[in-house]
Amino acid sequence: MADAGVMRAVSPVVKAPRSREARIQLAGFVVLHAVIIVGAGIMFFPFLWTIITSITPGASLTNSPALIPANPSLEPYLRLFRERPFGQVVLNSVMLAAITTAVQLVTSSTAAYAFSRMPFRGRGVVFAVYLATMMIPLQVLIVPLFVELKYVGLLDTYLGAVLPTFASAFGIFLIRQAINQVPLDLDEAATIDGAGHFRIFAQVIVPNIRPALATLTVFSFMGSWNSFLWPLVVLRSPELQTLPIALAGLQGQYTSDWDVIMAGSVVSVIPMLALYIFAQKYIIEGVASSGIK
Repeated sequence: MADAGVMRAVSPVVKAPRSREARIQLAGFVVLHAVIIVGAGIMFFPFLWTIITSITPGASLTNSPALIPANPSLEPYLRLFRERPFGQVVLNSVMLAAITTAVQLVTSSTAAYAFSRMPFRGRGVVFAVYLATMMIPLQVLIVPLFVELKYVGLLDTYLGAVLPTFASAFGIFLIRQAINQVPLDLDEAATIDGAGHFRIFAQVIVPNIRPALATLTVFSFMGSWNSFLWPLVVLRSPELQTLPIALAGLQGQYTSDWDVIMAGSVVSVIPMLALYIFAQKYIIEGVASSGIK
């Protein structure tokens, strides 16, 4: 009986630290998720405001729309495609982004394979030079590139717009880091079976670096899709314009139809959002395996 009384007296003291620790963990869990939710709301609000403005005809910066529009309408979207060749502009951007992405995947993956699996004299120096080109801003290269394209007659052409983007130092670095994670034993086993470099690259390396390839796909497509300065310099004809240039042209010198501008912004965001949602799993794996932070 005495022992039972002692146990009853001691048991609350023993359980108290556990209960207090559980309350601390619960409080930390709640605070963490509250901060995440508030941060997500802050980041999502500009996009929400853009969507609301795009379905509120006559909205302006001085007359901000309500969070719940009284009379929502798709008229700004209809005006966007009816009064301007916006459909052609979207097709231009999709075509240029798709070509740039496809070519960068080929050039970056093959060059990365050479830097990772094919030893040659000066390999480290050449790779360092490639990485050094990432430090050169586009503004420094615009004039030399413009002169070269003018000399070969590629100004105001799609080829002139995408040709300087066919090679990507960032893409080579990203894919090389992924290839370095593939065990050399697989290459040796394929070599014993009589496989050459092309077969090893296609059947051994590529299947093992799909997350990195998906990451490069999104980055390349996004870079081309959002590119403004270089297409503005090269493409002169209105029918060749890309989406960023067309969006900049929607803003007038004195007045601007902000509902139409926001409708164009929503149209420009949807493809990138869909691409990221589709490939987000591979993007996270690719970034994690490449060591990029």
